[in-house]
Formats: sequence, C-alpha cells, structure tokens
Amino acid sequence: MAVHSLDFDATLAAAAGSDPELSAELRSCFADSLRYQVDLLGRARCDGNWEIAALRLRGLGASFNSSALIELAEEALDSAPGDPVVLRKFVAFADSFV
Repeated sequence: MAVHSLDFDATLAAAAGSDPELSAELRSCFADSLRYQVDLLGRARCDGNWEIAALRLRGLGASFNSSALIELAEEALDSAPGDPVVLRKFVAFADSFV
C-alpha cells in the first residue's frame, strides 16, 4: 500500500527532472532516513527524545512534501512516548517505501 502523496511524487520529479537514477536515489535516501527516524522514535522512552524524533520526521515530511508523513508526525507529537498505535502507523508508512 503506497501512502505517499502526489505532492511527494511531484517533489521528487521537480528535484530529479528526467533523471530516473536521481529520482530513485532520492526516494532511497528518503526511505533510509524515514526508517532511521522511525527506529529512533520507537526507542524513545522520554518526552524529549520522542519529541525530537517526531519533529525530525515532520521535517523530513516537509522537505519531501509528504503530507501523510507530516500528519503522522503531528499525531506523534500529540501522543505519549512509545504509543504503540502511532508506532505501528509509522512502521506501515515506512514499509510502503520498500
């Protein structure tokens, strides 16, 4: 299930132009960063670490114009550290880029 938006695809297209290799590399970098930050979010045990990881995820979403990721990060910011429902949503989102 692909949960990224048309805005995300348009942002990649604008950045990579007609270079499919660059587009694939940007998508891969996004996915790697996403998985890394989701891992940090999952290991956060205090409010501060949870908030930092959620803010980084929101920034990643903003950088790539991914409204779905921004919304998930906002949900994380409004929830308690370690919220399993939020973490499952992030894992599902990250898995959609495999």
